[in-house]
Amino acid sequence: VQLQASGGGLVQAGGSLRLSCAASGRTFSGLAWAWFRQAPGKEREFVAAISWSGGTTYYADSVKGRFTISRDNAKNTAYLQMNSLKPEDTAVYYCAATLRGTSRYEREYDYWGQGTLVTVSS
Repeated sequence: VQLQASGGGLVQAGGSLRLSCAASGRTFSGLAWAWFRQAPGKEREFVAAISWSGGTTYYADSVKGRFTISRDNAKNTAYLQMNSLKPEDTAVYYCAATLRGTSRYEREYDYWGQGTLVTVSS
């Protein structure tokens, strides 16, 4: 499974962006998806996760109420809608997928995208 993240860019504080992550190659049913991010000089951190059915979602406290994770299984694609962006959301955002079930933990994810840069200016 190969993951391709896209949709990053430069946005002013208070603005919105939508990230996409498309899976290709051998794709599986039952994949859970997640987004992680890594800010300059910091460790990578969990942002959001969604189950195969979409019925279970997890969010980091720092993005709850502002970000929404979703998926389109027919398109093998996951999304991260980011609203009310803040300068502290500036980071490289990575999508990830796993067959092990929805999780907040990097170690549970087997497939990773290349990252897309989100820069929020103040």
